[in-house]
Amino acid sequence: MSYAVNFVEVSTVGLESSPVADALAGLRANEARYFKNKYDHVFTVEPASEATAAVDWVTGILRSERDLVIASPPLEATEFEVDGIRMAYVFYESGLSINVMYTLEDAGKRAVGFKLSDGMEVPEELSSFKFARQKSKLAGTIRGSYFVIKQTH
Repeated sequence: MSYAVNFVEVSTVGLESSPVADALAGLRANEARYFKNKYDHVFTVEPASEATAAVDWVTGILRSERDLVIASPPLEATEFEVDGIRMAYVFYESGLSINVMYTLEDAGKRAVGFKLSDGMEVPEELSSFKFARQKSKLAGTIRGSYFVIKQTH
């Protein structure tokens, strides 16, 4: 069942099994606020078991671009298009959020972003990345990193 993320009243719906559920819910709400303010898009997620196309697309990009496999199980995912950009998000039980920004025009920007919820350790599979810190009223301290997508997906 899909869930329109509320960024005014943050809820852990769908994320309860995460040891950092409150911080992950704040991170998810932070993304929802961004897309509502920038694109007037309602950020809606589904259980990962129902959003297999989004999870498979993100998983495939991670594997083919960097030979990365995320150890934590995915809890929720979403996929949508705004302003000619295909976006996908996967929220993992560990507190990790991965997003793919894939501009549909060939000359556009294409990248994978990683965000770590407040209170979680850097996953072993992402230990080679450097993470910058960002403060968020909804999510506390977010640590983020990214890499540029080189191939066509």
